Amino acid sequence: MTKYVQRSPFSHTFQQASKFFQNLSRFKKSRIFVSLLALSLASTLGLSNLIAPQPAASQSTKEITLVSYAVTKTAYGKIIPKFVEKWKKETGETVKVRESYGGSGSQARAVVDGLEADVTNFALAVDTNRLQIAGLLKAGWEKRLPNNSIVTKSAVVLATRPANPKNIKTWADLAKPGIKVITANPKTSGVARWNFVALWGSVTETGGTEAQAKDYVTKVFKNVPVLPKDAREATDVFIKQRQGDVLLNYENELILAAAEGKASTFALPPVNISIDTPVAVVDKYVDKHGTRKVAEAFAAYLFTPEAQREFAKTGFRSVNPEVAKEFASKYRKIEKLYTINEFGGWSAANSKFFTDGAIFDQIQKDARK
Repeated sequence: MTKYVQRSPFSHTFQQASKFFQNLSRFKKSRIFVSLLALSLASTLGLSNLIAPQPAASQSTKEITLVSYAVTKTAYGKIIPKFVEKWKKETGETVKVRESYGGSGSQARAVVDGLEADVTNFALAVDTNRLQIAGLLKAGWEKRLPNNSIVTKSAVVLATRPANPKNIKTWADLAKPGIKVITANPKTSGVARWNFVALWGSVTETGGTEAQAKDYVTKVFKNVPVLPKDAREATDVFIKQRQGDVLLNYENELILAAAEGKASTFALPPVNISIDTPVAVVDKYVDKHGTRKVAEAFAAYLFTPEAQREFAKTGFRSVNPEVAKEFASKYRKIEKLYTINEFGGWSAANSKFFTDGAIFDQIQKDARK
């Protein structure tokens, strides 16, 4: 208490009061009893403002943290207020949702390193599996939510300049000399890994060999002048900085750009990969925060028609059949849509392509020659 009374004429009185409470606490353990006597004495001294009790945190307020990949921010800007309103109406509790967005790989590493996410929505399952490996998430997380926890779908598109002056329409066009391709970095970005697997699959899913796929993808990366860290940054490099002739990105990003009145000329290759993005409730942190109930309710809400419509409005392909039908006119037809399972799942694909020294690193080395 010295800092309050260093120059006060009541210093002696405070010293006596301090000794009194020290002695009192030895035979009376009740904190309430001591606190009431303290307030009474302080009031008598006219100094109650110095030791007034701090207001207790509201028991009707909950706070959760959502950690997601970059391009979901617009959709969550609409979804979160709807959930907050719904939760308040049903439970009487006010819930605050803190948000963090960035490249999927970077976000996953941040959670592993201590960013205490209650709910995650990463661009690919392998990033969510990192949390399980780190002991933050229990095995079987995929089965806890509808649709094996896949909350949205998308595809890879080739965004071009207005009027498409380089006449870029197919996967093969990306390997042509003189074409500048913008794609994010697979080391930090979920969309970049989807892009890479889609490039590879454009060969192997149409009858080509692994060697032919590697040769083709190497040619494409010879045409890549820069590797932005995530999908949103890649879009900014292409649109705002006007680098490159073609941008590989999520279909939803280009649909959203068009909805916002921005130029959006793109080709959707007819052989494509289904970009499936999962949601998870992070066991260690919800238990630590005491937020499991509200976090699970929020994660489940993302699969409702109300939330799925907001995802669809920002260009995602809905996992709800009725909502998908409702927004079908927004999407172009894909003739052959394959999944990551064609590569043995994300664990196998990650090991094959993206770990240190794997195929992506080999291709980068060859592309720089």
